[in-house]
Amino acid sequence: MNLEEYKGVYVFAQQVDNEISSIAFELLGKAKDLAKDLSTDVTAVLIGSEVKGLADQLAEYGADKVIVVDDPELKDYRTEPYAHALSSVINKYKPEIMLVGATAIGRDLGPRVSARVATGLTADCTVLEIGDFPLQAVPGQEQLHNQLLMTRPAFGGNTIATIACPYNRPQMATVRAGVMQKIEPIKGAKAVVEEFNPGFTPDNKYVEILDIVKSVAETVDIMDAKILVSGGRGVGSPENFKILEDLAAVLGGTVSCSRAVVDSGWKPKDLQVGQTGKTVRPNVYFAIGISGAIQHVAGMEESDIIVAINKDADAPIFDVADYGVVGDLNKIVPKLTEALKAEIAAAK
Repeated sequence: MNLEEYKGVYVFAQQVDNEISSIAFELLGKAKDLAKDLSTDVTAVLIGSEVKGLADQLAEYGADKVIVVDDPELKDYRTEPYAHALSSVINKYKPEIMLVGATAIGRDLGPRVSARVATGLTADCTVLEIGDFPLQAVPGQEQLHNQLLMTRPAFGGNTIATIACPYNRPQMATVRAGVMQKIEPIKGAKAVVEEFNPGFTPDNKYVEILDIVKSVAETVDIMDAKILVSGGRGVGSPENFKILEDLAAVLGGTVSCSRAVVDSGWKPKDLQVGQTGKTVRPNVYFAIGISGAIQHVAGMEESDIIVAINKDADAPIFDVADYGVVGDLNKIVPKLTEALKAEIAAAK
């Protein structure tokens, strides 16, 4: 493999029902940073049926070029045709870096594509940067520069691993939703659009979709919330979440929770924050009755302001909190809610 042939930072621009998923814009934001360090450009790979019209949106969020793979076989996501499409793009255009969102689609697609193009894949990354490998120079070993350093939680979130792929290309990673920042859209921006179709011949690996049943979400997406009031096992019971809901209502926020709450059946999985839940970065995050295990902190530590309320003064959550209150949440949260109500009423 001639590594010098591989150039550019590529992003799989996931779309569903001809609507680009938010993760694509997040990846483009990070791709711009990586491309700047490598003095290269950013390319979005748009796969689907009748999707060419979405290219301008990708340009507004940072794509210099958009490769469109458009075919009726790609109307709905299926593993075989999508894997064929993306691996064909990689084999033809030879990107140095290929980023895929760690969504349900991306987690299915990424490993299959990496196997087809004979490269490695680092899954569920939370940090991406350009640097040296090995990280520290080792006597007698060449230290390679301008490598993609991919960081992810490992061993159940109990440690953090930084991984490189120095001898194969592309360097591939799936990236958790919510951990990268979109850029402010550049209105009117245009990208070079190139259409590419490797040809699709259905075979016995092509799944036939008989019906698509869309569930109606009854909960707000916590990843979009500006204020989150999050509860853990320390809340005590599902009924006790009422005091958190009251606080969230006063602030115009949304209730979320830790994994322990979901495992206990108190709240649905859609509200879970953490390594095995969702990554959030609200303006204000209330961690109430949450101890602060590393798996939970990984999902909320980028919040602008973190307020912790816990009766255990030694709880790890206080290590990441901007403001901490030690005491009984059953007394503190209702008083806080009443005080905020009074402040809001006085301001009107």
